[in-house]
This record gives sequence, C-alpha cells and structure tokens, in this order.
Amino acid sequence: MKILLLNPNMTEAVTERLAGAARPVLSPGTQLETATAPCGFPYISSRAEAQVAGAIALEMLAERQGTFDAAIIAAFGDPGLFGARELFDAPVIGMSEAAMLTACMLGKRFGIVSFAAQMGPWYEECVESHGLVPRCAGVFCLREAFTSITDVAAEKQEALVALAGEAVAKGADVIILAGAPLAGLAREVATLIPVPLVDQVQAAVRQAETLVALAPHKASAGGFRRPGAKPTSGLSPALAARFEHND
Repeated sequence: MKILLLNPNMTEAVTERLAGAARPVLSPGTQLETATAPCGFPYISSRAEAQVAGAIALEMLAERQGTFDAAIIAAFGDPGLFGARELFDAPVIGMSEAAMLTACMLGKRFGIVSFAAQMGPWYEECVESHGLVPRCAGVFCLREAFTSITDVAAEKQEALVALAGEAVAKGADVIILAGAPLAGLAREVATLIPVPLVDQVQAAVRQAETLVALAPHKASAGGFRRPGAKPTSGLSPALAARFEHND
C-alpha cells in the first residue's frame, strides 16, 4: 500500500523528521511518500494559520488523488481533516486524532504536551472537535521562546520531559508529545517519563495501514458524503475539478 505523509507547513526538515519517525513502524510492503506545503507558514501555531493550512492541504490532496491508498495530514491540530474526508475517497488520517485514539487504548486520560503556548487553545479545540474532552487530562505547553523550529525537540527536551511530569501529576495516564517538530521524540525520552508515550506520526501510520486493510467504502450518505457538484472560481485546477465533479 502507499501512504501519503502530507506536511501542511513549508519546512522540509520537519517533513524529513516526520518521515524518519514513521519509517521504523511501516509494515513490509508499505510505501511512504512525503509532500511539503509549497506555500503558507514555516510552522502552524494558531487557529488562523490552521485555516490557511487546511486549504493548502486540500489542494495538495487533490493534486495527488489516485496516487495513494491513505493520506496523513501530519500537523497536530488536523487542519483540513474533516473537509478532506468529505472530498476524497481514500481514508484521510489526522495525526492528532490518531495519537489521541491510540492513547485512549493505553489509559483512561491522556495529556498533550507541546512546545509553544500559542498552540494551546487550538489544541484544546482539536480535542473538543474529536469528542475526546472527557479523556483529556489537559493541554500543557511550554511558555519560553525557542530558537529554531527544526531543532526545538532537542533544544527543549529537558523542559518537555519536566512538563510531561506535571501532566502525569495532574492525572494523565498517557502522554502525547504534540507538534510535528516533536516527531520521534517519544522514543528518545520514553525512559524518562513514567507513563506510556504515544508518537503522533507512528500512531497515524499504523492507523492508516489498518484502515487500508479494512477497505471501508466512501460514504454516500451522512455528514461525510462527497458534496454535490458546484461551480468554482479561482481554485487550483485539481481542487476545482474535485468540487465540480470533473475529475
């Protein structure tokens, strides 16, 4: 099977980090293809940026439809996820949803730990949108500045481990180290945190493989059926064709 790992921010080094964390858990025969946003932001940290990134993700998926068996929107917060599930036939996995659902199989309540305070409200709303507020012990974000988005995992490792300890003290049975630049960090610090850790992109890859194996058909009714054909103006050709049913 082919899985598309779609990074809706512009930082190629983050895409490489995501792919590096994902490859060790790929099943034999699974091919991982990556894509990095051609425009937008170096990283996504607010609701407004997530709205823009979601539209970019839809364009990227439209341009590549038919070339993958499942796609992962590899940004914590899942920008564009629900729209992608409406528009496209192949399963689309949100990295944060996959991490949270996996965490729910390891404990009663999970804590989300990340590196920037600005992300907190957006991540809280992501938990709510997935209906998992009762299972969440809280969103815990560092407040001090960081030097580089590509090096934040190493730069803030000690502080993130300490913050994870605070989350455990406040009732988290499982910890998710959240944000694409933290991909792979869970394995590096697993022995330093006294509860299970979920690596966001690894959880997404394994759930993508499961959905492909289960072969669910595209909804033809309900909230995630493909919208009816509608004329468009100014969209990319591939995305316009998807909305207009000309693909």
